[in-house]
Parts: sequence; C-alpha cells; structure tokens
Amino acid sequence: MKDRSEAHDSGGGGTRSLTAAAIAGLVGGKLIGDGNVEVRGVAPLDRALPTEISFLGVAKYAPMLMTSRAGALLVSPALAGTAGGPSTRILVDRPHEAMLALIPELYDAPAAPGGIHPTAVLGRGLRMGGDVFIGAYAVIGEGVVLGDRVLIDSHCVLGKGVTVGADTHLFSSVVLYPGAVVGARVRLHSGVRVATDGFGYVFKDGAHQKLQHVGRCVIGDDVEIGANSTIDRGSIDDTVVGSGTKIDNLVHVGHNVRIGRMCLIMAQVGIAGSVHIEDGCILAGQAGIGGHVTIGKDTRIGGQAGVFGDVPPGEAWSGYPARPHKQSLRAHAAMLKLPDIIRRVERMLDPKEP
Repeated sequence: MKDRSEAHDSGGGGTRSLTAAAIAGLVGGKLIGDGNVEVRGVAPLDRALPTEISFLGVAKYAPMLMTSRAGALLVSPALAGTAGGPSTRILVDRPHEAMLALIPELYDAPAAPGGIHPTAVLGRGLRMGGDVFIGAYAVIGEGVVLGDRVLIDSHCVLGKGVTVGADTHLFSSVVLYPGAVVGARVRLHSGVRVATDGFGYVFKDGAHQKLQHVGRCVIGDDVEIGANSTIDRGSIDDTVVGSGTKIDNLVHVGHNVRIGRMCLIMAQVGIAGSVHIEDGCILAGQAGIGGHVTIGKDTRIGGQAGVFGDVPPGEAWSGYPARPHKQSLRAHAAMLKLPDIIRRVERMLDPKEP
C-alpha cells in the first residue's frame, strides 16, 4: 500500500514547496511560529502530514486539531488560540478563501493537450479557433463553431450548429444537442447533456402528442455544470443559465427555465419547466421547484424543500411545502409534539387509557 504522502497527488503534474513565511505573504496573513517550515501540499486536519498545510475556519472542527499532524495551519483569528496541532500558524480572516491563492502555488495545473485525435469525426463546415483539442472518438456535427483553446475530451458529441466559447472544457461523454450555445470558460463534466428535449406533450386523440421543441439552450460564461446533469432546451423560448452560475451533479433543469447570474444549484435539485430563478440564488440539495414559479433575487432554498409558489427576493425558505424558514422550523417542531398531544387528548376522552 502506498504511503499517504505518495497517494496524495493533485493529478496536476507534481507539487512545489513553500515556506510558512512565503504563504503568509501570499495570503496576506499574520505568521505565528517558525516561518522556515516548508510544506508541499494541502490536506484536511485529520489526514495532513508534517509536509502539508491544513486550515481551520469553523469552530466545530476545532477538536480535530488535537490529533492533527499538519506542518502548518491557516486559521481564523477567532480560533488562533485553539489547543493542539502545529505551532506554526498563519492568521487569516477567511482560511478557506485563502486556498484560492495558495493551491495554484503548490500544485501544477494540468497541462492542456493539443491537436485532434485521428478517431474524431469532424462535420462539414466546422470552424475552430487556435489551440483546440478534440479527443478520441469525439463526434463534431456540421456547422459547429469552437472558440480558441476549447478542450473536447473523448466520446463527446456536439450536434449540428452548436457553438462553444473560448477556453471551455467539455469532459468525456458530454453531449450538446443541436440548439446548444455554450459560453466562454465553461466546464461541463462527464455525462452532462445540454439542449435535450423538455418533457412537453399535448393530450390529443387519446394519446400524448409530443410538442416539438424549437428553442435553444444558452449557457453563459464562467458556468460549471457537474457530472450527469441535464439542461433541457426551450420549447418555444430559450432555456438560459446565467454567467457565473455553478450547478452540481445530478441536477435537472426543465424547458424554458431561466437561471440568473451567480447562482449555486446543488446536487439532485429538480427544476420544472418555465421557472425563473433570479440572480444570486442558492438552491440546496434535492430541492424541487414546481413549474412556472419565480424565485426572487438572492433567495435561499433549503435542502429537500418543495417550492410550489413564488418566493420573494432575499428570503430563506425551507420545508415541504416550502415556506419562510422560521415558519418551517415552527411547523416541524409542532409536528414533533403532535404524538404527545394526541395521547393526552385520548386520555381525556377515555380515562381507561394508560
């Protein structure tokens, strides 16, 4: 079995080392302890080795510091005095955020491949920018437009007329149906399907007649969509995912949905057709959004919530059916008390009840 120091590989082509003093300067933190301590990786508190740095920004994880072997620690000022762990500490207001600057300095980014694999199928009228990569057995349809430095991994399929912006990466087995428009710097993980037909039927003559979908599916810039998520195309309008929005694995977005900018949509969320989600919303895991509702700007929807009506901007809703979060908590607390109340009522009605 490999030692964990060997197993902890970024997959990015190797690591570099930094001193604690250099890290403090990089993240704008205050150094406490030995600035000459060197680290060459990042790891969680319970798995970090003396050659790695860890971080502590939330009090609930403070007990893990007692047994941590990390060589150095990024820690918030409020938790700087927590017992245990390394004596070399770097005080920074947001330790997790500091990772954005630290990780690229410790880990090499994966080298971008180049060229077109000989097994790839290229349709007529394909237009490509510079430094495009197309992997093994990818199929590129007629009239596709690919921007500069687009990476298309193996077994991807791009339908007729699809457009993909510069610096976008399609991981293996992504399918973009005709009608897909993908912006710049987008990451679509394995198994993502974009511009599939929505679930649109009209009952006529004793059968569910399929309504032909003629809208597009437009993905903005800087969007990331997790593995095996599906974004339907519009029926007679466009489905839109706004720039900067991040979508987790196993999410379904129905036809004609409009998602604003900078939203976070977590795993297994289901969004029915013609929903409008405004900018800055967060939808937690397994939330379900009924059709034709509007989720207001900067709204928070709790995990497993069932939303069947419009949600005002800036509010937090949860529960099933969803309601303002405080109301949902009170309703849940009342439900927990219900069995005791029923037993008391039964004893009042029948004195023989135990």
